[in-house]
Amino acid sequence: MKAKYLEGFMKGVFLISAIMSIIAIIIICIFIFAGGIPFIQEYGLKNFLLGTEWKPSNTPASFGILPMILGSLYVTLGAIIIGVPIGVLTAIYLAKFCNKKLYKVLKPGINLMAGIPSIVYGFFALVVIVPLMRDIFGGTGMSILTASILLGVMILPTIISMSEAALRAVPDSYYEGSIALGASHEKAIMSVVVPAARSGILSSIILGIGRAIGETMAVILVAGNQARIPQGLTKGVRTHTTNIVIEMAYAADQHREALIATAAVLFVFILIINGSFLIVKRRSRN
Repeated sequence: MKAKYLEGFMKGVFLISAIMSIIAIIIICIFIFAGGIPFIQEYGLKNFLLGTEWKPSNTPASFGILPMILGSLYVTLGAIIIGVPIGVLTAIYLAKFCNKKLYKVLKPGINLMAGIPSIVYGFFALVVIVPLMRDIFGGTGMSILTASILLGVMILPTIISMSEAALRAVPDSYYEGSIALGASHEKAIMSVVVPAARSGILSSIILGIGRAIGETMAVILVAGNQARIPQGLTKGVRTHTTNIVIEMAYAADQHREALIATAAVLFVFILIINGSFLIVKRRSRN
């Protein structure tokens, strides 16, 4: 009887936890959209999304967020190009090629990377990567390329850990069957095991992209924070998140409403990206 009551109690706890999570998401959505949609309706969706000037102190004020949209896209795309191949290949090495002694060193190091605060990553990039970019390309060194390199490094622990788990979850019979048919070790891994784990690998990429889009403090230190249309990989840029953080402290009235509307656009942007990847993930299973 005690076991039965305990089981019922734990089911209730899990149900309440799930409901609280859903309620929290609903409250966040209500807050963001209730604060952002009225401003977008007043200012105009086209002017807001496609406007190229963000000058809240002007008269009249300009609240075009196209520079921030492009900035977020470029920085995130750069992080994907840098971080995804390195992360997936590292996961394959750890899961199928790394010897046990080296694994005992590499795995804790990757776990440690996941626990480092983003501001520490940003400070490292500020004192190491920014001067390096300045010496190579000139300018201030704070640019799309610098931010992309930094975010590419920051998403590595997520991609590596989840991809490795997905690879280890593939039944050994897949590998053994491939070997029995005459495939080499490398051929069996890359042609059989990795495709079988593609669902988990895609999930790791989705989470990595989510972190890259939502990262703020590290990007503030290295992106240049220039609210203008990106002029090149070595030029400064401002992303959605940095725009909100930099100006929210002193924003008021219409300016504050514009920043909340920017958060609403970012929220929709993330939902679209995650939804697109989930569709791709489902198709990959079929």
